[in-house]
Amino acid sequence: MEQALLPLLLIAVLAIPLILGSRRQKKMMQQQQELQNSLTVGDRVMTTSGLYGTVSDISDDATIGIEIAPGVETTWLRQAVREKVGPDVEDDEVTDEVDEATAEVAEPIESDKRN
Repeated sequence: MEQALLPLLLIAVLAIPLILGSRRQKKMMQQQQELQNSLTVGDRVMTTSGLYGTVSDISDDATIGIEIAPGVETTWLRQAVREKVGPDVEDDEVTDEVDEATAEVAEPIESDKRN
């Protein structure tokens, strides 16, 4: 009886991590498939290579168009989309905020010189 118990324990120790790992991988693949199917025009995305862009064309089932700069559109496989990211921040808004903040802080500092 004890001789049969050791091989069963050894199989259980090896099989449990394999089963749990395959379930986790299946769940991740399902989430990635849902993401790729939910893409719409105007979504801001990041590709697997780290390129950020805006989805501009979803007419094909296998590929999508991503605008990486104003007027520059590239074609990518849907599987290359890694994740959706937040909206792009306009540079004009950032510089306006910085200008207002520096205008309040940039007051001349008078030094007190004693001779």
